This record gives sequence, structure tokens and C-alpha cells, in this order.
Amino acid sequence: MIKEFQAFIARGNVMDMAVGIIIGAAFTAIVSSLVDDLITPFISLFTGGLDFSGLGFSLGGGEHAATFAYGNFITSVINFLIIAWVVFLMVKGVNRVRDMADATLGADKPAADAPKPPTDTELLAEIRDLLKARRDSDAA
Repeated sequence: MIKEFQAFIARGNVMDMAVGIIIGAAFTAIVSSLVDDLITPFISLFTGGLDFSGLGFSLGGGEHAATFAYGNFITSVINFLIIAWVVFLMVKGVNRVRDMADATLGADKPAADAPKPPTDTELLAEIRDLLKARRDSDAA
């Protein structure tokens, strides 16, 4: 069982997944800082520092009454939308840079010296001729 576990851990896809999780966590910290430290303060200039986190109402009376804090939910939804928009813009920028690099390196152009692949008809004719030659050699 230990050897199976070692083989599982040593596989490339497990290591790729671990690297992806680590990079994802670092990327999350960058995006969260971008939203919390740069975008949200800028937006609060236009909204007058509106804060939804204090909105809610008490469910029942007494000292230990539960609070229905819908303001925190509204704040979370707004933060999600802002983060999703920032990630969308980042991915779009990375794709644009990749496309420009591919165009510069000529990755989109087919090689002029590459031979044209055979058509289906040509392949079928070649297979027919090979089968016929084999049948003739077996009959002889």
C-alpha cells in the first residue's frame, strides 16, 4: 500500500495539481489585495463609503436572539462581482499577450515546407492497393 501511495504521489498530475493549488492561493491573495486595497476604496468615493455589512434585523427578542445579517451577504455578492470582473480582465489581458506572442513568433502560420497530408480518398486507394498486392502474393 505504501508503494502504491508513493507511485500516486510521484505521478506528474498530482504534482501539477499541487503547484496549481499553491499558485491559485498566491493569485487569490493578489486579486483580494487588488480589490480590497485599490478598487473598493475607489468605488467608495462614488458611493460615499456605503457599507452594507451592518444591515440586518433581529429574529426574536431577548439577549441571545439570532440576527439575520443580510448586509454581509450583499457585501459578499458585491465583492464576488468585483473579483470576478478583475479576474476576467486579467485573463483577457493574458490571452491578448499570448495571441500577440503567437503572432510575432509565427505560430499561427503553417509551415510552407510542410507536405500536404493525403486525402481520405488517397489513403483508401493506398490501402486497397496494399491489400490487393498482398492477396496476389498469397495466391502465387
